[in-house]
Amino acid sequence: MNAIDKLHAFGQSLWYDNIERHLLVNGEMAAMVARGEIRGVTSNPSIFSNAIVNSHNYDYDLVTLAEDDYSSEQIYESLAIADIQGACDVFLPLYEQSNGGDGYVSLEVSPYLARDTEKTCLDAARLWKRVGRPNLMIKIPATVEGLPAITRTIAAGINVNVTLIFSIRRYEAVMEAYLTGLEQRLASGESIDGIASVASFFVSRIDSNIDARLQAIVDAGGDLAPRAAALLGKIAIANARLAFVRHKEVFAGERWEKIVEMGGQIQRALWASTSTKNPAYKDTLYLDELIGANTVNTVPPATLVAFGDHGVAALTLDKNVAEAQTAMDELAVLGISIDAVTQELEVDGVEKFAEAFTVLLNAVEQRMRRV
Repeated sequence: MNAIDKLHAFGQSLWYDNIERHLLVNGEMAAMVARGEIRGVTSNPSIFSNAIVNSHNYDYDLVTLAEDDYSSEQIYESLAIADIQGACDVFLPLYEQSNGGDGYVSLEVSPYLARDTEKTCLDAARLWKRVGRPNLMIKIPATVEGLPAITRTIAAGINVNVTLIFSIRRYEAVMEAYLTGLEQRLASGESIDGIASVASFFVSRIDSNIDARLQAIVDAGGDLAPRAAALLGKIAIANARLAFVRHKEVFAGERWEKIVEMGGQIQRALWASTSTKNPAYKDTLYLDELIGANTVNTVPPATLVAFGDHGVAALTLDKNVAEAQTAMDELAVLGISIDAVTQELEVDGVEKFAEAFTVLLNAVEQRMRRV
C-alpha cells in the first residue's frame, strides 16, 4: 500500500487543488480518480487564470462567447462552469459510492463579494443552480460578512466549502454557522440529508508570516533568539492541531447527536495552502503532520507527486497537542500575537483573491483579443 492509499485508509481525503480542461479531455483526471490518488477538486481564480491563459484549450469557446458580446466576467464564468461541470461528472461515481462523503468539486463565489452577505448568498444560489450538479461545493470566504451567508446557504440546501480560515476563533464561528444552517433547515421542515461542507483552514501562510517575525528576533540576538529559533516552522502545524481539537469538541455531544439523527454530515476540516513555501522545510511537511480522520488535504500537483513519492502516512494530527499549545504560549511570550497575525492574513487573503480575480478577467480579455 502506497502513502496515498494509507492516508485515505486513515480517513483523510486528498483533493486536487487544480483544474484544467485538458485533464478532463484527455482523461487524466478520471485516471487519477481511478488510481485512487484524488477524491475531490478545489479551484480558485489563479488556477483558472493559469489554465485559460497558458493553453489553447479554450480558444474556440473564447471566440464564440466574444462574438456573442459576453463580458470578460461572463466569459470566465462560462468557461469555468463548463470545467466544473465536467469535473463533477468525473467525480459523480465516487460521490455516489461514498454516499456523499467525497467526490466534490468546488467553485468560488465572486471574490469581489467577500464583504457583502446578501450578494454572496445570491451568487452562491445562482452558481449552484447554473452548475446543476449534486457534488458541487460553493466556496464562501470566512469573513465576518461571510458567516451569515454560510448559514443561509447551508439552510438553502447548498453544499459549502468555507475558505480563508486562519484562526481558531474564526474556525469556531464557521462551525457554528454550519450547525445553525442545518438547524434552520430542519426547523423549516426541510431535509438535511446529503448536505455537505468542509472548512478550509489555511496552513503554510501562517508559517510564512510568523517565521519572518521569528527570524527578526533571531537576527537581533539576545536571550530570546534561541527561543524564537526553536519555533521556526512549528506554528502553522500547532495552530491546525489545536483547531482540530475544537473540531472534535464541537462535533460531539447532544446538539450534534440530534443533527446526526436527522441525517446531518460532519463538516470536515480541510487543510489548505499546504504546499511548502520555505525550501528549508520538507515539501510534504503539511501533509505528513496533519493526517487524521474526518479531514481533507487539498494539494497542488507538485505536492501530490511529492507525497506519492516520499510522503509519510501516519496518524499525526492528534499527536503532540500539548506541545502545540506550548508553542502557541511561547509565541505570545515572544510578543507575537496569533490573533493579529491571522487577522492580517485574512485581510490579505481577501485582497489577494480579489486581485487574482481582476488579473484573471484582464487575462481573459487579452486572450480573447489575441484569439
